[in-house]
Amino acid sequence: MTEALIGFAAVLGLVLLRVPIAFAMGLVGIIGLAEQRNMRAALSQTARLTIDAAQDYGLSVVPLFILMGLFVNKGGLSRELYNVSNAFLGHLRGGLAMATIVACGGFSAICGSSLATAATMSKVAMPQMRRYGYTDSLSTASIAAGGTLGILIPPSVILVIYGLLTETSIGKLFIAGVIPGLLGITLYLCAVAWTVTRNPAAGPAGERTDWGGRLRAVRDVWAVLLLFFLVIGGLYGALDFYPINLTFSPTEAAGMGAMGAFLIALSRGTLNLKSIFEVLRETTNTSASLFSVLIGAWVFSNFVNIAGLPEALLEIVTANAVSPWMVILMILAIYLALGCVFESLSMLLLTVPIFFPLIVSLGFDPVWFGIIVVVAVEISLITPPVGLNVFILKGVVGDVSTGTIFRGVTPFWVVDIIRLALLVAFPAIALLLPNSMGP
Repeated sequence: MTEALIGFAAVLGLVLLRVPIAFAMGLVGIIGLAEQRNMRAALSQTARLTIDAAQDYGLSVVPLFILMGLFVNKGGLSRELYNVSNAFLGHLRGGLAMATIVACGGFSAICGSSLATAATMSKVAMPQMRRYGYTDSLSTASIAAGGTLGILIPPSVILVIYGLLTETSIGKLFIAGVIPGLLGITLYLCAVAWTVTRNPAAGPAGERTDWGGRLRAVRDVWAVLLLFFLVIGGLYGALDFYPINLTFSPTEAAGMGAMGAFLIALSRGTLNLKSIFEVLRETTNTSASLFSVLIGAWVFSNFVNIAGLPEALLEIVTANAVSPWMVILMILAIYLALGCVFESLSMLLLTVPIFFPLIVSLGFDPVWFGIIVVVAVEISLITPPVGLNVFILKGVVGDVSTGTIFRGVTPFWVVDIIRLALLVAFPAIALLLPNSMGP
């Protein structure tokens, strides 16, 4: 156990020194394995993990969902989502900010990336909110917070990575994220309402859209609905009817989604050879980065398991008669603290190999734990001093200070804490849908 704790501290130290998380975990994992066994065995095991990752068909779900999200972005589907949300909510006080959050939730359902959602919606929503006199704090906060929904509402890349790390059903993780995602949207709308109640000038009401305009806006989102139904419906058997059998595995659903997003973008004339090459290159770069981090996490996880850290933690909990729920609260406190200095993926990959075996040993549902971990990670995306969504938004908008954005997102991470508390207190919120799927 001592070696594992030293290794964990070493990874934290290297990351704080700005060593990439993949190299930090991989290096510490190799050294730790060499200490536990020998260098030859450590290098051999690392090589085998790398080869297995390259040959694992199931891992192809990651680049395919990334490719789908990039084609969705090129297809301009975010604007249609914003327009339909604005048509129904824009006339309310704070309505444009509410429309932004709803549009972010819809875009998340076909994108799967928090950063892509925040970056894309900022270009669509920010000019409109400035046009109607919204304060920069509320405008940017609604985009930054709404963007966090991209890692929870299916299809979610980070849920895929959690599923791969823990060998948990990706299909059940996806469906488990639906109700917490909708709850997140609802609470974010409450945060906007609270903000404009305290300061009505922060979000003046916009123009009311008649029902004809609303119906036209709904008609324009057919591509979004079709793509979502193709991916999620195929994944859960909604397209399985005689004589057609279109039930997909997660990898097949990702492939169909990527092809569907490509055809939609192509039909809209937003693609050419240059843009297709850019999408493929960005998919390759992003996938390579994620795979390197995954391999590093697996090497570090092997070292931690061989060093006996999960078993030692379970012995400590058992010997001291610590309540399992107290263990959950302590783990969440660690996540919230780490979220102040680590970005989301690094935090997930660093901690899940340590905490997951303990959680399973204590009898908690791995699907439920995955959802509360992702919600905790969501909070880290908008909390200072790191707040990755905040810095992405700062890079896109440019003329708004990070301090202004962080002040604006305060009500949003407060309601996120409330959502996290509800999910911990009532696990059925996350488990209702996956439990209805059966084994």
